[in-house]
Amino acid sequence: MGISKTQPIKKIVNGKETMVSESIIVNGTEYTTQGEDAILVKNNKTQCTILLDEKTTRHITIKSMGNTVVKTNKLIDEEYEEIQLEKFASVELRFILKSWYVMSSDGLKNS
Repeated sequence: MGISKTQPIKKIVNGKETMVSESIIVNGTEYTTQGEDAILVKNNKTQCTILLDEKTTRHITIKSMGNTVVKTNKLIDEEYEEIQLEKFASVELRFILKSWYVMSSDGLKNS
């Protein structure tokens, strides 16, 4: 799996200080968030699955340059187990209390 990361920075997530990259580029078929602010999915030949990890990530923007599925072990907008992003779509998500919420999107379609 190809992943390119920016220079790590200190960030506090869930009360713990950690070193994370602000943004990354994912070229593979699967990735679990690790505290990034932004993910650019460049795999346009096969579907890529992004798994949201609320233990490390509270807010994220995902830009899809191919077909991307965003999943979590919690519901998204209290209703969806996953969302699908088509080519060139983007979505901003925030974890609030016990659920992920779509704060902004373009090209989002229900799954």
